[in-house]
Amino acid sequence: MTYLSVNINKIATLRNARGENNPDVTQVALDCERFGAQGITVHPRPDERHIRRSDVFDLRPKLSTEFNIEGYPSPDFIKLVLQTRPAQVTLVPDAPEQITSSSGWDVEANFDFLCDVVESFHSADIRVSIFVAPDRDTILAAARTGADRVELYTKPYAEAYAADREAAVAPYVEASRTAHNAGLGVNAGHDLSLINLEYFYRSLPYLNEVSIGHALICDALYLGLEETIRRYRACLAAK
Repeated sequence: MTYLSVNINKIATLRNARGENNPDVTQVALDCERFGAQGITVHPRPDERHIRRSDVFDLRPKLSTEFNIEGYPSPDFIKLVLQTRPAQVTLVPDAPEQITSSSGWDVEANFDFLCDVVESFHSADIRVSIFVAPDRDTILAAARTGADRVELYTKPYAEAYAADREAAVAPYVEASRTAHNAGLGVNAGHDLSLINLEYFYRSLPYLNEVSIGHALICDALYLGLEETIRRYRACLAAK
């Protein structure tokens, strides 16, 4: 089974626009679970422009599905994760000013740093995923850090899907095999949508989880949140 983790950053962005608690981020997360999401993802940035530290503390005891916190492993981020102990932490190489993730880690260049971070989170029994491009050497380096999973950066797949979906997914198929053979689980995320998700899922031989936020929340404006989650889950139906 491939799990659907719903990234609720955009819900927090909408709330923050008015400075009040509407929509209620925690309630939306609980509704996502009720409608079929198998995990909730948040990305607390230093400027708290969407998810706030307080949201992370509010969510942790209330969620019944897997909680995934993603972010750059700064000292403050590491402290937050160790305090809240989610099921999974996803390490991304984002600078604080970035709007969203735009690349995976250069694992070799950051190898010692990532090894230390992975060890720190493992000491708290937190599963660690490293955000990477679908590149064989990078994935093998991620395995050597001791990480449990990689999350494949799927924007290139989404951009190339309409022109040639077979060519677009081919590097990810190979990346999935490489990761599996190296003992890593496989997650994926960025620009996956109702348009391209099912083909991606059916093509990859190993896929533990997809994390989807922007497209899913946009679809929910038209379809409603419950129907939207139902459709995304349908894309991840048995092969």
